[in-house]
Amino acid sequence: METSFALTGKGYVIVAADTTAARSIVKMKIDQDKIKDLSPHLLMAYSGEPGDTVQFAEYVERNIRLYQIRNLYPLRPAAAASWIRRSLAESLRSRKPYSVNLLLGGYDTSLHTPNLYWVDYMGTVVEVPFAAHGYGSYFALSLLDRYHDPEASLEEGLATLKRCIDEVSKRLVVDPGKYKVKVVDKDGIREVEI
Repeated sequence: METSFALTGKGYVIVAADTTAARSIVKMKIDQDKIKDLSPHLLMAYSGEPGDTVQFAEYVERNIRLYQIRNLYPLRPAAAASWIRRSLAESLRSRKPYSVNLLLGGYDTSLHTPNLYWVDYMGTVVEVPFAAHGYGSYFALSLLDRYHDPEASLEEGLATLKRCIDEVSKRLVVDPGKYKVKVVDKDGIREVEI
């Protein structure tokens, strides 16, 4: 019952993911962070099979950090999305594919633009203004389609996200509970409360 949302606005990307770790009908943990900071202006929300998600997220984090160490500058969001897509596509053609869905959000410090990428377990990547994964996406995508404004301020973006979280809590059979919300903009990554 994992749920993650993301949306872009005027100079920022907001990414939110539930904090519940569950298997079948059992909640095992209610404070899991499913958003990984990859670089100072790049983060990734992940969902899917529990072992695959953590292992793939750490693999991505380490390799993006290695790139930054070797080249003395971080990967831009578009380049990171392409590398992640290639890694998922290669794993798909191996004996042990990763079953991971991702939302990759970042702020391109060269172009001064926010970027959001929707990536699925098949290695498909699309740049989008808003995105969702998991069961909550059935309710949230229609709300995001109606209320998303690419020129919205951060407060308006957080209000739209809150609207999505409230709708999922009200309509989904099993309420995911708490959410962790992070914002990335020209100042970097920070966690916010909603």
